[in-house]
Amino acid sequence: MKLKNLLILSLVVFALCFSLAVEAKNVELNIGTAGMGGAYYPMGQGLANLVTEYAEGISMVPVVTGGSVANPRLASDGEIDFGLTNANLAYFSYHGKGNYDKKLNVAAVLPLHPSVLHIITLEDSPINTFTDIKGKKVGAGSAGGGTIAFINVLLEEYGMTIKDIVPSFLSYADQFTQLADRNLDICFMLAGYPASAATQITATHKIKFIDLEEDHLSNLLDKYPYYTKIVVPKEVYNLDKDAVAIGVSNVLIVNRDLDEEVVYEATKAIVEHLDELRETNATAKQIDLSKVKEIPIPFHPGAERYLREAGLLD
Repeated sequence: MKLKNLLILSLVVFALCFSLAVEAKNVELNIGTAGMGGAYYPMGQGLANLVTEYAEGISMVPVVTGGSVANPRLASDGEIDFGLTNANLAYFSYHGKGNYDKKLNVAAVLPLHPSVLHIITLEDSPINTFTDIKGKKVGAGSAGGGTIAFINVLLEEYGMTIKDIVPSFLSYADQFTQLADRNLDICFMLAGYPASAATQITATHKIKFIDLEEDHLSNLLDKYPYYTKIVVPKEVYNLDKDAVAIGVSNVLIVNRDLDEEVVYEATKAIVEHLDELRETNATAKQIDLSKVKEIPIPFHPGAERYLREAGLLD
């Protein structure tokens, strides 16, 4: 009788310990993206799906946020776990410069796709150069996103200020709807290509991409080395010619205090199944993991451990 009771007690203890272990591994994470219509949300959704599918005991969901400027703050404050941002903003947030008045508690995980500054208007618009936007109604993206920061850089380069335009702070999807209805004159969008907001308008309207003149583009690249020149093939948006744009790399960041093992497993799930995401997300095809060494801030210990094991870091 005593042996039977001992056996039952042992089974109960085992079941309780197993239950607690499973519960302990049931980690729920989120990833900050941006508004609808750009490349951030589908990218975040794809990354979240990989983590949920392949990181045992971990689930992740994408959340809509203000975008690349807001995500480092949200991650640092613990309001999101992971987030997408631009490489320059990752650098500024880590060092407490630029858009950030203090050093934020963020770390790097992986390099992502490049974001291109789309400068798009309707084909019959009188706007043909950046200078032509003076006095015009401009779609500037979400107020907390990276687009307006880029616009300010360009305005300075061209000898203008924000007072020289009439900005509307809208989601990318909304601003392209307003462009189609001719309530806006031009749209700016910092996103990977193809971006759904731009591809959708091409179904009903012919558009054109406003290039930056070579001398201005060269000045910007010399002054801001984290920016890059990007050529968008004309087929992407049914343009008459390839578009020459300025852009910046994107980075997956994380709250630096997040558990090392959790970040390790999430990083592993993404890297080892990245080809699966590339099959369904055209922007993911532009992710180059060899650029991992170009990320301008330190890695989270969990991400760094996996990247070294995978031979992506020395």
